[in-house]
Amino acid sequence: MPVDPYILLLLGTVGLAALLPARGASADVADGASTAAIAFLFFLYGARLSTREALDGLKHWRLHVTVLACTFAVFPVLGLAARGLVPVFLTEPLYQGLLFCTLVPSTIQSSIAFTSIARGNVPAAICAGSFSSLVGIVVTPLLAAGLLGGTGGGFSADSVVGIVLQLLVPFVAGQVLRRWIGGFVTRHKKGLGLVDRGSILLVVYTAFSEGMVRGVWHQVSPVRLAGLLAVEAVLLAVMLLLTWYGAKALRFDREDRIAIQFAGSKKSLASGLPMASVLFGAHASLAVLPLMLFHQMQLMVCAVIAKRRSHDPLPEDGSAPAPPVPTGAGSR
Repeated sequence: MPVDPYILLLLGTVGLAALLPARGASADVADGASTAAIAFLFFLYGARLSTREALDGLKHWRLHVTVLACTFAVFPVLGLAARGLVPVFLTEPLYQGLLFCTLVPSTIQSSIAFTSIARGNVPAAICAGSFSSLVGIVVTPLLAAGLLGGTGGGFSADSVVGIVLQLLVPFVAGQVLRRWIGGFVTRHKKGLGLVDRGSILLVVYTAFSEGMVRGVWHQVSPVRLAGLLAVEAVLLAVMLLLTWYGAKALRFDREDRIAIQFAGSKKSLASGLPMASVLFGAHASLAVLPLMLFHQMQLMVCAVIAKRRSHDPLPEDGSAPAPPVPTGAGSR
């Protein structure tokens, strides 16, 4: 049962924000740095995504449509259904965070890693995760505007403009400049990965500092956190079952079902945290808490499932399984 080291760093950042929150002028500096970091983060996302690979992946369109439907249709429907759990299990702010969690794109790195370990369709998982991230830059803010716009949680439809300027424009710029900087980005993938993670840690520190200054954490009790964990455990279990048996009903083969299950049942911390910072502003700390908890839960559960799938009998052609991909960067 792996504990993602990056989650420990995130928790440490939350603790730092609790003990030494940014205030006054330092808060303004942290906020400006966070805004620049988010823009640079999505610029790198655009520079990394190979347009040719994305176009080649369209050949398996049924699988990608299935994953997108799970990510941006089934998940949000379940999130809306959870509204009935307020106020017994969830407070209104925690529910808004949970609903936002159901709207963000799927992961890339961990979906690929678990699909590889389970001997599934790795190329399909790569394309599915990439498509989900690309579509999510547009679809997630639109869904948030429709489903969260009237909840009074700090989100407004005007935040969509912020998404376009801070996320979509840098992403498109990265795509446009990819032909000139793509080689540099590939060669320095490891170093730029550290920039990715550092940017997200800065976003988390800024969001939780503002939450501490505003006293929003007084709204969360251990009982409420336990309720949130229970709800998220049920949500994850339902999605894992739906993606596996739903793909079987749609007559996908075993390798495709594995890719659909892992790509269609997870949510991206790397994409969700910056989006929440832009969309929710001062309320981002509570908004990202359900996503952080769901992220760690999905890694632990999917690691077990992938390991079990790796022991399934080989296909009839006797082909060897693909080598596992390292799972260290599970935050994507």
